[in-house]
Amino acid sequence: MTAKSHIPFRVKPMLATLVAKPFDKPGWVYEEKYDGLRFLAYKDGERVQLFSRNDIDRTSRFPHIAAAIVTLKPVTLVLDGEIVAFDRKHVSRFQSLQQGKGQPVYAVFDCLFVDGKDLRLKPLAERRRALQEIIEPGKFLTLSKRLAHDGLQAYQLAKQRGFEGLVAKDLSSPYVEARSSSWLKVKVHQEDEFVIAGFTQPAGARQHFGALLLGAYKNGKLLYAGKVGTGFDHKSLSELSNKFRPLVRKQSALADPPRERDVTHLAPKLVAQISFQEWTSEHRLRQPVFLGLRDDKAPEEVTLPENST
Repeated sequence: MTAKSHIPFRVKPMLATLVAKPFDKPGWVYEEKYDGLRFLAYKDGERVQLFSRNDIDRTSRFPHIAAAIVTLKPVTLVLDGEIVAFDRKHVSRFQSLQQGKGQPVYAVFDCLFVDGKDLRLKPLAERRRALQEIIEPGKFLTLSKRLAHDGLQAYQLAKQRGFEGLVAKDLSSPYVEARSSSWLKVKVHQEDEFVIAGFTQPAGARQHFGALLLGAYKNGKLLYAGKVGTGFDHKSLSELSNKFRPLVRKQSALADPPRERDVTHLAPKLVAQISFQEWTSEHRLRQPVFLGLRDDKAPEEVTLPENST
């Protein structure tokens, strides 16, 4: 935001805490967990800016969404939501968004500021009512989808429809600019971010590289989580190879590197989105698939989930 902005603050996103099992609680609501990119939108008159969760301005990447926000009635506005691309079954797919397949849509789930009024300390129920008065679902904007009133039924719906999971929210909670127990996420499909620590040499007809070595941080150490060799096409193999060249280093960034031949080590600067079946007893990813790179999360933020080790 500029010094002349009528919005007096910038926001750090409220983050949900992962829990192992679905639940039902009075006074909570259950929303679809989207598989996209988190964005905070700032509208100040005719100017709209879209900032990623690590505070990078990506407005130019999504001009149609910015233009749609300009048309909203409030003069000043701060929204929180996820930019997603839906498939034919209206399921959000991170890989589709990364590959430019499908129309990006801003699924808005919170309103933090409207026409000079700061709503961050107001309960979620009040913020949602404000949001419903502002957002008219259309081609580029939509309200986040709420599932069943019962949390266990909501989980079953998410599972049946192939959603990534659900986010449970306490209707009485204010907006907390940190990870919070007032927002809890339950995953249906296993999907997470991992740091790329190196790659193996290609074999057969594969070009550029074979598989990526993945890691995540725990207690300040980058620990090996497995390798992924599927989910690439010729274009992504080439583009990733170009990104790897300036990151090559002599020693592994992993505290516990695997015994692999012909590994090229990389500085831990790139974050990959990976889907997988489960964690093995050796704390490795089973059946991982590469979905794309993330530039909205710093490598140091990528930590191992508690139940993986």
